[in-house]
Amino acid sequence: MASYIQRAANLYVKKNVRLASHAATAGGHGGGWKLWKKLSFFVGFPAVGLGMLNAYLGHQESGHERAPFVAYEYMRVRSKRFPWGDGVKSLFHNPHVNALPSGYEDH
Repeated sequence: MASYIQRAANLYVKKNVRLASHAATAGGHGGGWKLWKKLSFFVGFPAVGLGMLNAYLGHQESGHERAPFVAYEYMRVRSKRFPWGDGVKSLFHNPHVNALPSGYEDH
């Protein structure tokens, strides 16, 4: 019984190795890279550029007013101090946009 299973496994491996090696040496897809190169240059890059333009123009249209500060009890909770600076401001703190637990800095 074991020899039958071993013979079947060897036959399966030999058959699949032959198919895989043949596919690797047969020449691939015959120029499929050209299609993907053209799609990247003529579809992908312009789509990224248009997305960037849309984001930039949308940012220019909107007013740059910040949201009013509301002291909700569940927001800006500091259970322990940050290990940098004064311990209250986050690592990428922006005083115009990010409020501290007591409110905006310039108020």
